[in-house]
Amino acid sequence: MNAVKITENHDLNVAFEIRKSVFVEEQGVPLVDEFDQFDLLDGLAEHILAYYDGKPVGAGRIRWVDGLGKLERICILEPYRKFGLGKVIIKALEAIAVEKEITKVKLHGQTHAEGFYEKLGYHTSSDVFIEDGIPHILMTKELVAK
Repeated sequence: MNAVKITENHDLNVAFEIRKSVFVEEQGVPLVDEFDQFDLLDGLAEHILAYYDGKPVGAGRIRWVDGLGKLERICILEPYRKFGLGKVIIKALEAIAVEKEITKVKLHGQTHAEGFYEKLGYHTSSDVFIEDGIPHILMTKELVAK
């Protein structure tokens, strides 16, 4: 189990397929809302792929918003959600933030995942809001340089 930074378009397309499977097909997010101007390898965001037994099964990205790292598009294919890959993805994205000397990160977490993020040190910073028809909350975390 590991997560690696995406540096090639082929791997980025694999991440897109995972995101499409989870967010569009499984959760009903409109395809037009899932992909945006940050889905390039141009430095505006860093993307990762998570692997289980050598197979890419999860994805995520981090981008820079108002001096913070914003963790986004975190997802894992359904059959692989019980193996701790969510934590692997979060830690990989946080490590990218630390490399860039970012000291605080935030994310829009789906409300059903609030407890998961709390266990990783995130704190709820908003009331529930709806994003693409799904209840979310803003969560933040202070990072410690390693």
